[in-house]
Amino acid sequence: MSREHDNLTAIHAAYRAFHDRDLAALLATMDPGIEWVHPDGLAEYGLGGTKIGHQGVREFLGRVPTVLGGMRLEPQEFVQSGDRVVVFGVRAVTSLSGHTETLPFIHSWTFRDGRAVRMEDVFDTVAFARLIDS
Repeated sequence: MSREHDNLTAIHAAYRAFHDRDLAALLATMDPGIEWVHPDGLAEYGLGGTKIGHQGVREFLGRVPTVLGGMRLEPQEFVQSGDRVVVFGVRAVTSLSGHTETLPFIHSWTFRDGRAVRMEDVFDTVAFARLIDS
């Protein structure tokens, strides 16, 4: 099996685990020292910046329900180059007040030995913050 195939298999497993809310399966796709990166523009909500390791991912994911009513990711396109997989998609994000919007995202994943060592989430932080505040 090629390295790119291993990485794509891990990516699909990660999104499936996120969809199923299976934290153990999600973390199994990640290196214990993963860098989990989100735009600094969401720092005031506790969602911005870089979290390190499985504990950082757990803390981040534990924070999300305190500022959002729900989120569903829909990856649409996967682009591979060596140890990098870039995912283009949309997410249905629901505010605590029940308002839902569909917002685009780009996830840039970096792999080493078949596990994610970095995930960077790129999106419109202004639209996201507006939804959180609605």
